[in-house]
Amino acid sequence: MKLRRRFLLATLLTALATPLSLSAQANKAPESYDVVIYGGVPCGIAAAITAKREGASVLLIEPTKHIGGLSTSGINTAESEHMLKWTIGGFADEFYKRLGKHYGTNNPEYFFESSVAEQVYQDMLKEVGLTPRYGVVVEKVQKDGAKITSITLSDGVEVKGKVFIDAGYEGDLMARAGVDYAFGRDSKAEYNEEAAGIRFDKTVRQAKTVDENGKLLPGISGWVKDYKEGDAHPGTMNYNFRPTFANDPALRVPIPEPKNYDRSRYKLLENWLREKASRNEVVKRTDILDFYKRRNGKFEGNNKQAAIFSLGHFGGQIGYPDADYTKRETIYQDHLDYTLGLLKFLRSDESVPKEVREDMATWGFHKDEFADTNNFPPQLYVREARRMKGAYVVKQQDVQTDRRKDDSIGMSSHFIDSHHVQRLAVSPTEFLNEGRIWRMGYAYQIPYRSLTPKAEQASNLLVPGAASFTHVAFCTYRLESVWMIGGHAAGVAAAMAAKSDVPVQKVSLPELQKKLESQGQVVQFIPGKPEKCEHLNGPPEF
Repeated sequence: MKLRRRFLLATLLTALATPLSLSAQANKAPESYDVVIYGGVPCGIAAAITAKREGASVLLIEPTKHIGGLSTSGINTAESEHMLKWTIGGFADEFYKRLGKHYGTNNPEYFFESSVAEQVYQDMLKEVGLTPRYGVVVEKVQKDGAKITSITLSDGVEVKGKVFIDAGYEGDLMARAGVDYAFGRDSKAEYNEEAAGIRFDKTVRQAKTVDENGKLLPGISGWVKDYKEGDAHPGTMNYNFRPTFANDPALRVPIPEPKNYDRSRYKLLENWLREKASRNEVVKRTDILDFYKRRNGKFEGNNKQAAIFSLGHFGGQIGYPDADYTKRETIYQDHLDYTLGLLKFLRSDESVPKEVREDMATWGFHKDEFADTNNFPPQLYVREARRMKGAYVVKQQDVQTDRRKDDSIGMSSHFIDSHHVQRLAVSPTEFLNEGRIWRMGYAYQIPYRSLTPKAEQASNLLVPGAASFTHVAFCTYRLESVWMIGGHAAGVAAAMAAKSDVPVQKVSLPELQKKLESQGQVVQFIPGKPEKCEHLNGPPEF
């Protein structure tokens, strides 16, 4: 089974290239562009197209074989069901309207298919004459003082730019440029945030948590007694894949067997199932996995927040943000094995109730998605990795109460939504999940300063991907719809900085805001529009 990993192509290019070929690449004259964008995710696509429309010469670099990030790898929603739709403007609104044109509604369509999203992005790039460069990662960043002069890619090519944009989920270009960043959870004390730091669930779950030698079972990161609520912690919210499922026999293909199946890593789930059975409590597949109905017989899988065990690989993500490419590949493979192993366990293990096994037997992967990766989404859902500590750090207060900013370049309104981070033992027979946040969403203005590094650290870099937010506030920014809003602003600002030969911190805010508003970006509050997400909008019926 050949499942493409997020960094596999770049790793193979580096490993298989002969010294002569790398030397030949390195000896080529450096390429040069007005704007160099790292990350062909929705944020980067928005930045590339908007910069190109401003007349800049643009290079878009994508480390994998596919553009579109998670929008083309299993997330088939704009997350508008947890947002105020009026805040989605500019390039993001254009993209969703393009989807509406494809589906024949001529309205913004916020629920879609990965393959359709990828085609729409490709069409939009083609219209402005942009062809992404695939399969290379940033290895080095060269600077003259605070100015980035060039970057060196994993194939040895050097690329010069007047302005650089890091749109990726991980903030790799930013980190290699020497810009300050954080990852994991900030403490409550650091920014005086009510929801910050370690957070214990209120519900204690019953299941044996240790083996016969008293060792914690796989999937449990530690003991509650060793942690303190509100403290900082290096773990981000968990990661998972977002498979596209089908239960129509004409549309489904079998779920492949995991390459490295280890039944013991699901021992905690087995113990929980046996505990439920001992009390004659019914367990359904939906207690562990939800499949959300989408278009054309497709169902979207995701980590189930209320479940004790689901697609989210609790603890498996720890160490990913600051890891090198080789270590990240190992983490990727571990998540792949976990995911396919869990699906195998649920459909075949004798400890799983018969009704759940029978339910799972009716599901497979959808045959029309991810054709080049055995119908499995190629990208791991990295919900959060590094976060820049830039000119201004957006905090919980900025997304809930102090929501107006003079240097606004766009808006968000998503709930503060953090998935769990880890699982902790309370006792040898009890455990709880840790890290969940769910708070009301409010419309707030995204400050331009959250995209700019401190001037003394990088004068020609914008970071709309791993933007300058605390963990709590980042939970409202980490949506592809909002990342496109940040990318749109970064693309226009980068083109302006390149044309005027000024640091990104010195771009004219009134001019930038005027340009963005003329392009449909929602920069200011609109009188009469609601500012609080009091009513959630569920997905439509398909």
